[in-house]
Parts: sequence; structure tokens; C-alpha cells
Amino acid sequence: MTEILTAAQMRAIEQAAMDSGEVTGLELMERAGAGVVEAILEEWPAMALTSHKAVILCGPGNNGGDGFVVARLLKARGWEVEVFLYGDKGKLPVDAKVNYERWCKIGKVVPACGDVVQQGTGPVDLMIDSVFGIGLSRPVDDPCLWEWFWLIDDAIDVADLEQSGRLTHTVAIDIPSGLDTDTGEVLGDLPEHGLRAPRVMLTVTFHAPKVGHMQGDGKEICGKLVVKDIGL
Repeated sequence: MTEILTAAQMRAIEQAAMDSGEVTGLELMERAGAGVVEAILEEWPAMALTSHKAVILCGPGNNGGDGFVVARLLKARGWEVEVFLYGDKGKLPVDAKVNYERWCKIGKVVPACGDVVQQGTGPVDLMIDSVFGIGLSRPVDDPCLWEWFWLIDDAIDVADLEQSGRLTHTVAIDIPSGLDTDTGEVLGDLPEHGLRAPRVMLTVTFHAPKVGHMQGDGKEICGKLVVKDIGL
């Protein structure tokens, strides 16, 4: 039987591994980012054949750190990568800050809450939600993120209607931002404009599925779930 974890159980497993000295947080972050890239190329093999354009929305915690790793790895494959940061770069956790700085050596970071949300980012092949991970326990209250989530969510409708020759593939790292890991419910009421959590085509999580992937709103908005081993 596949093990299904709560957020607290997953954090405890990660912490135990780090406390034992068998792995560092930075190593886990690198493995997670590599797992996301691997899952993307496995799900859409054509993306491995040539370079594409990706937009990665990174958050203020370690989930955002995973996004910076993905950005760097895609850039190394020749992709055009745009990275947006939601939050204060000065308050990033230690490991996320390291990967933020590594990315900044090869690319730029744009504040997530600006005119870009209204104007759109132009045609892209891949959008990644790397804002909040499994630890989120309160509703997403920023209308800026509601608009971002709407952009990500809308890619599925466009694909279903076959209105665009250039399909935008959408991915969430660990869990779609705004989804409660332990209940599978979107946190907070539906706003008048935008969304508190996006639907995605692919969710890449680590070590084991979480409760929220399997029930409630999670069954619909997570899309296909892929679990990647990060050596825990």
C-alpha cells in the first residue's frame, strides 16, 4: 500500500534525515528541483528535444527555492526562463536564498506583483507554480496571486478548447499553492476575480503522496500526480 502523508509527517521525515547528517537541506532542494525537471520531460517528451520558454513563479519559502533550482536546470538545457518572485528576497530561508543567488548569476528575478500580471507574460510553453508548498495553513489573500493563479488555471481551458497552437503546460511543485495539504480543500472562499489556488496539468511531489492530493479539491486541481524520490 502506498504511504500517504500529512504535512507534519513529511516535514518530520525531512528533518530526521537532516538531523542524522545523511543529507542537507540544500541537497534535498537540489534533488527536488531535478525531480521536477525529470517529471516534466517524462510527461511531455517533446520538451526534451529542443529549448522552450518557461515562466516560474517562486514564493518566499523553500518551495520557491525549489523553483530557483528548476529555473537553473532548465536554463542549462538552453531554455528561455523568466523567474518572478512573490515576497521579499531578503527574508528567504537560507537554502532558498542560496539558490536565489545561484539563479541571479545567470538570470534575473522580477517582482511578481506588477504590471506583468495585467499584461500577461506572452506565449510560454511552461508555467510553474512554486509559491507555497505543503506548509500553507491560511488562505492566499493577495489579489496579485489570485490573478497569477487565474493565468495558470486558464491554460487548461485554452488547451481543452484547442484555441492555441502553442500549448502552455502547467506544473505545481509539491502541491498547488493555496491547497490545504491535510484536507485537500482550497483555503478560503472563491474571490470575485481570480482564484485562491490554480488547477494544473501536473503536480510533482516528493517521497510520498500527501493527503491533500487525494481528496477534496485536490483530486481535481492537482492534475496528474507524480511522486519523485529525493533519497529520504
